[in-house]
Amino acid sequence: MEVVLSYIVTFALAAVPALIWLVFFLREDIHPEPKKLIAIAFMAGAVASIPVLGLQLLFQNLVASPLHNFLILIIGLALIEEIFKFIAARWSIGGNPAFDEPVDAMIYMIAAALGFATIENLFIVGSELGYLSFATVLSAVSTLGFRFIGATLLHSLASGVVGFTWAQGKIKKRIGWYVTIGIIVATMLHAGFNLLIYQYQDVNMLYPTLFLACAALFILKDFDVLKREEAEHPHF
Repeated sequence: MEVVLSYIVTFALAAVPALIWLVFFLREDIHPEPKKLIAIAFMAGAVASIPVLGLQLLFQNLVASPLHNFLILIIGLALIEEIFKFIAARWSIGGNPAFDEPVDAMIYMIAAALGFATIENLFIVGSELGYLSFATVLSAVSTLGFRFIGATLLHSLASGVVGFTWAQGKIKKRIGWYVTIGIIVATMLHAGFNLLIYQYQDVNMLYPTLFLACAALFILKDFDVLKREEAEHPHF
């Protein structure tokens, strides 16, 4: 019974940060998407974490000296994640008739990203909750608090960038070009945050947090841009 309870608590704690951000970003959608499709994109992002883990381990092995090629390693790992989050959203939702408005691209990308982030959180919380106790739960909550304003938000913002360029690509009939640019920008955002974390996590989380706060302002602006685009391209 204790083992089952431990699994339930682990899953619940891992999902909370992502679900909070999902609710926050869904409010940007003037015409809400079907909850079933949001759930499908979320789960597709979670499933995408499985091949990503394998590819990242392979990539790390290919980088002969991680310390010498640290920047390449950081960028490569981020690139793999951004590509597969897009694949998850495109594969699960891209051909659905409900995907018919510019803002939808950002919404589904963010949903997939938060599904991906939930699996990351699950591994981290699972490693801390070896057995249930007040101390281990408190430690897990503290860790997830940092991830709530850190890695979980990062995933949603980076994929929001890709979602914005996906929408622009559909409008301008150049999806491949725009999505490629979006993935490159998202990778730079992702890698930049990871570098800040590596540099300052033992000193001050202020800089990584400010970095994400600035990125969030741009993403919210992107939502506004697509809402205006929606008036000109109500169905694309």
